[in-house]
Amino acid sequence: MIILGLNAYHGDASAALLIDGKLAYAIEEERLNRQKHCAGFPSLAASACLSLAGVSPGDLDHVALSRDPKAHLLQKAMHLANRVVKRAQPSEAPDSGSPNFGDTAVSGTGGGLLATLKDRLGNVARLRKADEALAAALRVAPKDLRATQHAVEHHRAHLASAFFASPFDDAAVLSLDGFGDFVSTMWARGSGTRLDVLSEVLYPHSLGIVYTAVTQWLGFPKYGDEGKIMGLAPYGRPRYLDQFRQLIHLLPDGGFELDVRFFRHVREGVEMSWDEGSPKIGGLYTDKLVQLLGPPRAPGGPYDDRIYDVAASLQAMLEEAVLHICRGLHQRTGLSRLCLAGGVALNSVANGKILDHTPFREIFIQPAAGDNGTSLGAALWIEHQILQRPRRLVMEDAYTGPAYGEAACAAALDDVLGVEANGRRLDGICVERLDEEQMIRRTVDAIQAGGVVGWFQGRMEFGPRALGNRSILADPRRGDMKDILNSRIKHREAFRPFAPAILEEETAAWFVRAVPSPTMLLVDSVRPERRAQIPAVTHVDGTGRLQTVSKKTNPLFHRLIAEFARRTSVPVLLNTSFNENEPIVCTPEEALSCFLKTRMDVLALGPFFLTRLAPGAAV
Repeated sequence: MIILGLNAYHGDASAALLIDGKLAYAIEEERLNRQKHCAGFPSLAASACLSLAGVSPGDLDHVALSRDPKAHLLQKAMHLANRVVKRAQPSEAPDSGSPNFGDTAVSGTGGGLLATLKDRLGNVARLRKADEALAAALRVAPKDLRATQHAVEHHRAHLASAFFASPFDDAAVLSLDGFGDFVSTMWARGSGTRLDVLSEVLYPHSLGIVYTAVTQWLGFPKYGDEGKIMGLAPYGRPRYLDQFRQLIHLLPDGGFELDVRFFRHVREGVEMSWDEGSPKIGGLYTDKLVQLLGPPRAPGGPYDDRIYDVAASLQAMLEEAVLHICRGLHQRTGLSRLCLAGGVALNSVANGKILDHTPFREIFIQPAAGDNGTSLGAALWIEHQILQRPRRLVMEDAYTGPAYGEAACAAALDDVLGVEANGRRLDGICVERLDEEQMIRRTVDAIQAGGVVGWFQGRMEFGPRALGNRSILADPRRGDMKDILNSRIKHREAFRPFAPAILEEETAAWFVRAVPSPTMLLVDSVRPERRAQIPAVTHVDGTGRLQTVSKKTNPLFHRLIAEFARRTSVPVLLNTSFNENEPIVCTPEEALSCFLKTRMDVLALGPFFLTRLAPGAAV
């Protein structure tokens, strides 16, 4: 049984291929076309999944799309009619002072309801022709695709991606994001090969919308900027929490409602672009939010205590709401295990507090918890919920993309540097071929000497985190390393922390909660007595978004950290994604390009070890 799952015409387009219940490949389109959070159709990802697995288009049994335009049609019609009535009525207050975010212009300043409706209808039309787009991507005629086509509701795909990829036979399951198929939140109980939906929160109420709207107010208007706020929040105090409680009303049953007067998406609609390329979303907040919080920070503007405190209050409100929902879900199910997915499940700070402040004792978060993971979820929904086939997948890691062997790395060196990878030196770069032991020893040598290392090994990760195969590594003991990385390579906001990758077996000695976090989706407190030892990965509030590294799932990365630990007594490396304001690198050529255009010191490219020569060194 071969099932292809697709997330199409939505942010973070992706494809996932199941073969007899096991995950063969899962790849995001952005890694292949190099456009961050790419929407549109995942043509390259779908083609790559099949090609890498040796599957022909005619071999596909089922194709599952993680959107269902027919879902909640009645509610959509009622909402549209209500908006038409409200548009005909005078507003409570003018919104003319709301900001313009450049390319993400506010809907309603020119087109409003009609523009929004046109966007939605266009998106639905594309979804209905997804089979044609897939045939074109695979270079076959539509009639040559014998696979049965399925539309899986967005949040059901999220739920399936979490539960059916988990190690749990029974669990409470929760999906939280902005919106998908008119739903923002869905609760379920998973048991064996079944997911039973218990309840849902419909448009216009959404925790994701609140977080995005205030992220825009904080001066971060780009799609995907929400993750920055987790790093910003610890610099402030949640002194605006009472104001935020005016935005989100928690209900007795574990649900919630928004005060929609603070947000544009209900009355006016918001322009959203799901075409090819990076998504764009218009301004979401009204003047009422400005009256509540004060003037927004302009993109690129300075930070002050008010900005820090609003960020802290937003994060505190989200945590309060998430914990409230989780307690309600536990009350409904009585289960001690929780599976999480959806964009809000990428909030690793909130995730880390679920085990401390709710009755749940075990948690599984699907590594690609955002919309990229719905391609996997759609395929798993068909495999188990529809076909009732037994479960064979436990997603212990996120290494689901392509790998590039020695020949591919050598060809890239020849192509990019213009020489064979034979140890010759050219243009200030020394290239050596090393065996595995030499590679580990020389890499640790470089890290100990204060070098910044690009680490390109094995299969590419699925999801937003680099987990030791497409990583930049450095010494966590250096207090200046964060500034070095930002000035020389990452060029990102100074408040954003870098992650500690730690040997799984050493976690309890360095972190308070010490729960396994293999995909960097839980924040934990560094033990107070350890913080001075790893300042480069300890955030201002004493926490770290840790990755626990297992010998089973990534033996090479585990050996590298173990060697660093043997020499330094610190079983931790600083780990950040291998990129510079672009998607994480996928191919050897992209790794070389990033190495050459930044001030990285070393590149470990498969078996090849590249170092920069000092000026004047012999060539």
